[in-house]
Amino acid sequence: MVEEISLEVTFLGSAREVGRAAIYVKTETTKILLDYGVMLNHTPGFPMHVPPKEVDAIVVTHSHLDHSGAVPIFHIGGRKPVYGTRLTFNLTNILIKDFIHLSGYYLPFEYLELRSMMRSRKDIGFREETVIGDIKFELLNSGHIPGGASVLVEACGKRLVYTSDFNAVETRLLPPADLDYGEIDAIIIESTYADEDHTPRKELEKKFVEEVINVVESGGTVLVPAFSVGRAQEIACILAAHHFEYPVVLDGMAREATRIMMGHLDFIKDPKLFMEGVHLANWIESWRERKEAMRRPGVIISPAGMLKGGPVASYIQTVGKKTKNAVFLVGYQIPGTPGRELLDKGECVIDGKIQKIKAKVGFFDFSSHSGAKELKETIKKLKGEPKVYVVHGAEGNCQKFAKWIREEVGLEAKAPKTGETFAI
Repeated sequence: MVEEISLEVTFLGSAREVGRAAIYVKTETTKILLDYGVMLNHTPGFPMHVPPKEVDAIVVTHSHLDHSGAVPIFHIGGRKPVYGTRLTFNLTNILIKDFIHLSGYYLPFEYLELRSMMRSRKDIGFREETVIGDIKFELLNSGHIPGGASVLVEACGKRLVYTSDFNAVETRLLPPADLDYGEIDAIIIESTYADEDHTPRKELEKKFVEEVINVVESGGTVLVPAFSVGRAQEIACILAAHHFEYPVVLDGMAREATRIMMGHLDFIKDPKLFMEGVHLANWIESWRERKEAMRRPGVIISPAGMLKGGPVASYIQTVGKKTKNAVFLVGYQIPGTPGRELLDKGECVIDGKIQKIKAKVGFFDFSSHSGAKELKETIKKLKGEPKVYVVHGAEGNCQKFAKWIREEVGLEAKAPKTGETFAI
């Protein structure tokens, strides 16, 4: 009797946590990595180690550091082919460069390894079949950030989907995720928001724009801490779509990310609106312009999205001191970050001291992840009887979502632990 060769999946990271995504997929002859990211704590955390000789290729689903940040490790002593969309690579390059600049002391690699990684890149488009040994795969649009992808893997007669981070709802910036997987044998799905629904997009946009206008028309400045890749551009597009007529400025790495996206408009849902958003914003080029932006009523869009560094850290020192101003957070705030402290306690470090923020603080959940409703619908619509592996969730979300899938949908579902291997 011939034993069937199985497809094996090992979870090296993002198991029961958000961060350091890394999935190791192997057949008898071929071994690939889907993502190899970092955990952004005080010191960067890495996925479980896998010797470079045990990896034939790496697929990077998108540019966020929790999915891409540790890939240069595989370019320390040699080179490995790395696959992804061309926009993902161009954005990854600036994000990892900045990561090395800020955290280089803690990293096992430098700019040289990043350059080697960029020379090893293989740009592929969505729905373009790629073959590595006896593994075939294609990237599907994930709707998460520009260039971002889910991965459909075929090997040993099995079909496996890794959703990575995905958004099943369309935004101003992107169409919804491509969820047309066909019949599958297994799915690895994120669970970041498995326990909460997002406010419907139109309603959220309306409320956000109304509140921004209220502050600006009362003579205040609105500071919007936003992730450089995706969220900053989304906010500019929302303001443009609502014909916002007051000054808007864009600062920090969001400028560089926007410049890159301008060269890849085929990844953007509505290029005309995107360019309107770009032209609505003035790009800050000097300290003098920064000071000016804080003096006049208007909107400042600046990284970092969780107030951890970036120009936003200096903006809040001034904007936060006046009651007529506002700080509107527009993305997930990880526990322990300055942004989360601001939301929970209304405090921030100003001039080296923890101080109460006098400006109005608001939170608008412009998430680029699927909410609970979309996650559940995605599972219910799956074709075949796939095994489900739930990853990328904090505070028990992986386990909660896996339990819901078992009880409500009747599929076999697990929340793997780091290091666990499963045969598909």
